[in-house]
Amino acid sequence: MITNTLDALAPTVAPFAAWWDAEADRRRQLRTPENLKALLDAQKAHNSARSTAAMARTQRRTARAASKNPLSTARRSARTADKASRQHTSQARAKLRQAKAQYPVTLRARAIQAHAVHAVPGAVSSWLMSTAEHWTIWPGSISAGLIALNAGALWLGRRAVTVEVDDVLSAEERRLVERLDPSYWVQHADERGLAGTVPSPVEVTPAGLVTAVRLDGRWKPSAFAAKHEEIRALIGARTDLRMEIKAGSHGDRAVITLRTRSAADGIDLKGWKPGDCWAVDTVTGEPLPVPLGKRMLIAGASGAGKSFSARPLLAEASEYDDHRLIIFDRKYVEGRTWSHRARIVCELDEMREVCRELIAEGEERLRDLPRGKDVVEISPERPRITVFADEGGELLSDAKSKVKDEDGKSSDYQDIVETLRTVARKYRAAEIILVWATQKPTMSGDGHGIDSQIAGQMSVKLGLAVASQTDAATVFGRSDWPAHDLPMPGYALLFDQDKGKNQRRNPIRLRYMTAQQVI
Repeated sequence: MITNTLDALAPTVAPFAAWWDAEADRRRQLRTPENLKALLDAQKAHNSARSTAAMARTQRRTARAASKNPLSTARRSARTADKASRQHTSQARAKLRQAKAQYPVTLRARAIQAHAVHAVPGAVSSWLMSTAEHWTIWPGSISAGLIALNAGALWLGRRAVTVEVDDVLSAEERRLVERLDPSYWVQHADERGLAGTVPSPVEVTPAGLVTAVRLDGRWKPSAFAAKHEEIRALIGARTDLRMEIKAGSHGDRAVITLRTRSAADGIDLKGWKPGDCWAVDTVTGEPLPVPLGKRMLIAGASGAGKSFSARPLLAEASEYDDHRLIIFDRKYVEGRTWSHRARIVCELDEMREVCRELIAEGEERLRDLPRGKDVVEISPERPRITVFADEGGELLSDAKSKVKDEDGKSSDYQDIVETLRTVARKYRAAEIILVWATQKPTMSGDGHGIDSQIAGQMSVKLGLAVASQTDAATVFGRSDWPAHDLPMPGYALLFDQDKGKNQRRNPIRLRYMTAQQVI
């Protein structure tokens, strides 16, 4: 308890200790032989000037006594000499002050002098105010308390804050903890333009290092967060180490989080079997299930692990008697892997036929939906149908292909896209669920990866590492979900519209399956 209390108090007095050490060092550097010689010369000149001034003052008094005529030659000469000597003394005194500033006393000696000013009178007052029966202690005790406060503040401000955790810190974490120590931070903050900020003792969490920073009147949390490059340089953090800076519990607080570890570390996320979680929250360690029954957009750049991470979802969607899986795959590869678990359609004509079946099935289910029910109750006879469109950008591009019928009329396959729009907009209640995967989540322009109407219906959005901040904003519909900063592969941000304000932006680590494990 004592250690924790001292750790909590140390950041409060760390600025005072840092100022003291800096001032003591400045005085020590000024105490050179050259400055000492200049001080001795200035003292000699000042003493000589004072002696000359005293002599001139005496001569002036003598001249005034010898003659009553103020305009006499003797009195005028004495007056002129006295005035000149006083000016010379004033100049010598100014030079002496400058020399003393150039060769100051040590800060320790100055502190002893300052404390002596109140310590000696305090002790004398205690003695004078005492009676034969008892000793009056309060004047002396106040003086002693001030001396103890000065010494205690210096000791506490220089104290290295201890960080006790159950596990062993890595070498990188130990170095960061040392840099986040209030005594180190305050001494070097001004060099990075961060003067007036003091961190609290570091807390080690399953997701990394966390410290609350106290901000003085010149700072606000947003301005502090804008200094992220200076903060990274001050603590010497790796360029690729994720660092988050946000507002703290009060207006004059900010919180720095360094993601040096993950709560998902040590959890086996290879392969899949029924009941396994789909992902793990890297901050809280919470296991996350597959969001079956929800329309979903999966976006990720090439190499981000999109196919590997989507496979546990496809496994869940094809595992049970009351579930069926359909895969639209224009690249053939993923569909071939799942041919024993799902209905695979790769050719555009096949997709058109399946789309007709989906429309017929969806309309029948909606017509048969009982009064008072919002969603069809799934069963082996009427299962949930998950439609997975892999590499949706390829499908959108190929749907523009022109073909000629027997009569020579030219047409395209845009009816497939229109059907998938209908599935996304209309058939959630019929338990026909669309999942759309794409590398490029843009909704317009050449090579766009998802139809805008389909994107508007996606209530769950999974963003793996994407190519740019623009792509991240397109996936989540907001600019503060940094999917472009995620490591690759297998890490993502998950947005679920149903969670509303309880939404978390914590990165998650996804389970993954190889093609051999699928087979």
